Amino acid sequence: MTKGPFMQKSLLALAVAVAMPNAFAADSDDELEHIQILSHYDKLRTEAGSATLISEEQLEKYEYDDIHRILASVPGVNIREEDGYGLRPNIGFRGVTPERSKKITILEDGVLIGPSPYSAPAAYYFPVTTRMTAVEVFKGPAAIKYGPQTVAGTINLVTRKIPEFNEGGIDVSAGSDGYQKAHGYFGSVVNNVGFLLEGVNLKADGFKDLDGGGDTGFNKNDILAKFNYKMRSNGFDHTFALKLSYSDEQSDETYLGLTDADFASTPYRRYAASQDALMDTEHQQVMFSHYLENDDIKVTSRIYRNDYERAWRKLNNLTNTSGSLSSILANPTKYADEYGVISGQQDSVQAGRSSIFLTMGTNDREYFSQGIQVDASIKFKLFDLDHKLAVGVRYHEDEIERKHFEQTYAMSSGRAQNTGQAKAFTTLDTEATDAWSVYMEDQITLDALTLGIGVRGELMDMHYQNNKDALDWQDKTTRIWMPGISGFYKLSDESGLLFGVHQGFVPSSPAQTEDIKLEKSVNYEFGGRFNDGITQFELVSFYNDYSNLKESCSQSNCGIDSQIDQEFNGGAVDVYGVEAQFSQSYPLSLHLEVPYGFVYTYTKSEFQHDLRSEFAQWGEVKKGDELPYLPNHQATFNIGLVAKDWQLSMAVKYVSSMPEAAGVSWQDTNIGTTVNIPLAGEQVPSNVTVDLSASYELSEYGRIYAKVDNLLDENEVVSRRPYGARPGKPRQLSLGYKYQF
Repeated sequence: MTKGPFMQKSLLALAVAVAMPNAFAADSDDELEHIQILSHYDKLRTEAGSATLISEEQLEKYEYDDIHRILASVPGVNIREEDGYGLRPNIGFRGVTPERSKKITILEDGVLIGPSPYSAPAAYYFPVTTRMTAVEVFKGPAAIKYGPQTVAGTINLVTRKIPEFNEGGIDVSAGSDGYQKAHGYFGSVVNNVGFLLEGVNLKADGFKDLDGGGDTGFNKNDILAKFNYKMRSNGFDHTFALKLSYSDEQSDETYLGLTDADFASTPYRRYAASQDALMDTEHQQVMFSHYLENDDIKVTSRIYRNDYERAWRKLNNLTNTSGSLSSILANPTKYADEYGVISGQQDSVQAGRSSIFLTMGTNDREYFSQGIQVDASIKFKLFDLDHKLAVGVRYHEDEIERKHFEQTYAMSSGRAQNTGQAKAFTTLDTEATDAWSVYMEDQITLDALTLGIGVRGELMDMHYQNNKDALDWQDKTTRIWMPGISGFYKLSDESGLLFGVHQGFVPSSPAQTEDIKLEKSVNYEFGGRFNDGITQFELVSFYNDYSNLKESCSQSNCGIDSQIDQEFNGGAVDVYGVEAQFSQSYPLSLHLEVPYGFVYTYTKSEFQHDLRSEFAQWGEVKKGDELPYLPNHQATFNIGLVAKDWQLSMAVKYVSSMPEAAGVSWQDTNIGTTVNIPLAGEQVPSNVTVDLSASYELSEYGRIYAKVDNLLDENEVVSRRPYGARPGKPRQLSLGYKYQF
C-alpha cells in the first residue's frame, strides 16, 4: 500500500516523536526561522544548557491550538490558565511568575514578537500556534543569547518555511461548543523566487453560559505571506527573504469569575455584568531577512516591525461601594447588594439603597516594536582547539500608548446597559524604550568537553510621559552585562553531563522610579543525558538565587486600581528544583509500536526574609513562604499506539495545588490601615487532565483525525484572580481532516 502524505517519516521516527518532544532536528535550510539546531533524535545531544525542540510531528499528534497544552511536554514550565483556550497565555519557566508570560523572552522566527517587550512585556498578543511547525524552548545558560528577559528563558515559535517545490495543504476541523478551524497553505518557487501563503481561522462559541444569553467564545484570523530569493556568490549561499503577517481577534472575554459557591454549582456560568465584555485586537508584522553561509560562517540579518492595537472592554468596579470586585466575590454575603447587581438579580437603581452602577473600562492601547539584528557564528581552530563563536547585536525600539477610559452601565432586568454618559479617561500615558543588545559566546571543544563561555549586554534608554500632565515624565538609563558559562562533558557515545551558571535579569518599566530595583539572579543548573537510540533520558537540577525578585500589578493578576502598572520589590528569593524526561518506544511487532514518555518537574520556592508588601499576591510574608501560582509537582505521561496507517495517543497531565497568595493581610501601624490580601490562604486545587487523539491515513487522500481534550471533564478552579473563580476548558470533542500535497 502506498503511504499517504503524512506517512513520509519512518515508523520509528514517528514513534519517537510521540514520546519525546525534542526528538527532531531542523535542517540547515531552516536557520531563518530556528534559532538553534538541535541534535538528531537517535544521537546523544551534546548542546550545553537546557533546550527542547517540539517538532511538527509532535505538534500534529494532538492538534493543539493552545500553547499551554503544547508546553505540557516540556519540563520546567509553570502555567496559570485563564480563559481555557490559551488566548492570552500565562507562561513561566523555572518558577518565574507566569503572569502574561512577561518574564520570558518570546520570539517568532528569531525576532521579538511581543507588542512591547522592553516597555510593557505583558504578552497580550501571542502568535497563533496552529500555523507553527516547531516550538523551541531554551532555559538557563542556553538562553544567554536571547533577551531582554534572561532569568527564565526563551521560547521561539517557528513558522512554516518556503518549500523547494509545489507544496500545500488544508486542515479543517469542527467540534463541541461551536469550535471550528480552517487552515490552508500553498508554497512554490517561480523563476528563483519562492513564496508561501498561509491562512488560519479559529473560532468557538465558548463553553461558558452567559446570564441573559450570548457567546463567550472568540474568532481569530491569521494570514502569513513569505517570499525568498536564493543565490550563490563569492563562495557564500545567500537567501533574501520577506515576511508579512496580519492577525486579528474578537473574543468575548472577561476577568470576571464566580463566587466559590456559584462555581461549585455552575462552574461554567458567567454573570450578567460581563455581557458587554469584548477584546478586539489587530497585529501586523513586516520582516526582511538576509542569510548567508559557507562551511564555517553563518550570518543572519533581520529588520522587523510589529504593530499591535487592542481595546478590551470589561467590568472594572462598581459605584457606591467600599468593596473591590475581588472582595465582593470572596464575600458575597457581606456585599449582598453588590453581588445582586453583578449577577443580574438586582437592578442598579433600587428603592431603599444607593444606586449601584457598573463601571465598564476599556483598556485601549497601541504598541509598536521595531529593530535590526544581526546574528553570526563562525567555526575555527585556535591552539589546536575547535571553536564555534556566536556573536550578535540588536538595536530595538518599542512603545506603548495607553488610552484607557471608563463608561457607566446600569443593570436593569438582568441586562447591563450603557447609560450614555461621556467617556471618562483614566490613563493617558506613553512608555518607550531604545535598547542595544549584544552577546558573544564561544563554544570550545576539547576532547570530550564542550565549554561555552559568553556574555550578554543590555543597554537601555527609557522614557515615560503622562499625557494628561506634561510635567509628569521620566527618563532613565540602564546598563547591565550578564556573564555565563555552560558545558557538556561526553562520558560515552550514549551519555554525558551538562552544567552551567549565568546572570539573570528582568528590566523595570520606564514609569518605575529608582526605588524599584532591577530583578537580578544568579542561576545554576547541573544534569545529565542518556540516549542509545532506543531510550532517551535527561535529568537536570536548577537553582535560581534572586538578589531581588520583583513583581508588577496588572488588572489580570491583582486587580487593585491603585496598584495598576506599579512594580514591587520582593528581595531575596530562592527557587530550585529538578526536571526529568524519559522516553522509549516498545515494538509490539514489525508494524506496531508503543511509544511512551514521562516528563516531571519539581519546583520549590522560598522567600529568604520577612516582607511586608502591598502587592496583592504577597502581603505579609514570612521567611520560607512560597511564591504564588507555582506548583511543587507537575508531571505529564504520554503513551501511544502507532501503526502504518493509524495512531492513537494519550496525554495525562498532573499539576499539584498552589497558593493564590504568598502571605496574609497585615496592619500598617504607621497610617493605621489594613493591607487586605483577599485570597490569603486559598489554594488552586490540584488537577489531572487527560487528552486523547487518533488519526487514520487515507493514503493519497489525506488523513482524518479525532481528538478529545479534557476527557475526564475536569472542572476544578484554575485561578481566582483577579475577580473570582474561573474554570479551565471542559471536555471538547472535535473531528478534522488534513490533506497535503
